Amino acid sequence: MNYPVNLILLFFIYSFAGWCMEVILKYRQFHRFINRGFLTGPVCPIYGTGVVLITVSAGALSAYETSIGTTFVLSFLLCGTVEYLTSYVMEKRFHARWWDYSQKPMNLHGRVWIGNLLLFGVAGVVIIHISNPLLYRFSGLFSEKARAVTAGLLLAVFAADYVVSHFVLKLVKVSVESSEADNTEEISKEVHQLLSDRSYFHRRFADAYPEVTYRTERVKARIEAVKAETERLRREAEQRIEAKAEKVAESLEPSVLIRNTIISKQDELIAILYNEQTATDEEKALKSEIDRERSRLDARSIVKRYYNRKLAEE
Repeated sequence: MNYPVNLILLFFIYSFAGWCMEVILKYRQFHRFINRGFLTGPVCPIYGTGVVLITVSAGALSAYETSIGTTFVLSFLLCGTVEYLTSYVMEKRFHARWWDYSQKPMNLHGRVWIGNLLLFGVAGVVIIHISNPLLYRFSGLFSEKARAVTAGLLLAVFAADYVVSHFVLKLVKVSVESSEADNTEEISKEVHQLLSDRSYFHRRFADAYPEVTYRTERVKARIEAVKAETERLRREAEQRIEAKAEKVAESLEPSVLIRNTIISKQDELIAILYNEQTATDEEKALKSEIDRERSRLDARSIVKRYYNRKLAEE
């Protein structure tokens, strides 16, 4: 029984530590106290869950590998998975995005990003190799019965808190689904106003997530329509730019290229129409004059290319 009790105590200790960290970060951001978390009490279960998973996994691997690198990778993957799945499930269940890292580098669907994942890895190393051993040593000062009673009381309070918080989130879900607004900002205002007019538990939740984004199916459809329209306008703009570029390119075509094309086509026409055996004296004279002038033009081109090459070499 000792091991499960220790895990329960670790869950609550690190859930409380995570709550403290969230409160400090939001105080720095908003300059006021914000009771963070899904629950009303001072715990953020996502942190406790991550630590328990890391502890259990590291314990299972301890017979084979106990290096810091292994702990880092284990924490990186497990905590990242917990954060991603928590975001996904909460959004699907309550039509709300509780955090969004879409503007962060190397993020996955806005649910996790590389910065947090690296911190998870480092925190896991500290927890497994430093923090947990100290906590185990401290808990050893208390009897097994005292630890079991403490764990049971914490679980009872946690369960009661969860039930209350679940009803609050149920109200949020109903409010979001019944909202007639067609954008997330208006829905957020409606939900915040609704929660602010109710009990402390409702007001606490409205205050805990000032940046929450609510999304109904109607809003999602509207967002998709806007994206589709934006993509259509982008394609049309690209087509117009390409067409205009082609016209500009045609208008900027050097005259010498046009002249050479005309001369080439004239030579082809003469080759088709002119027959030395059947040509009249007048046609032969005209053909001879064209060949002579063409030879003069070719000679000038040769001389011009020669001097251009000399200039380039100098």
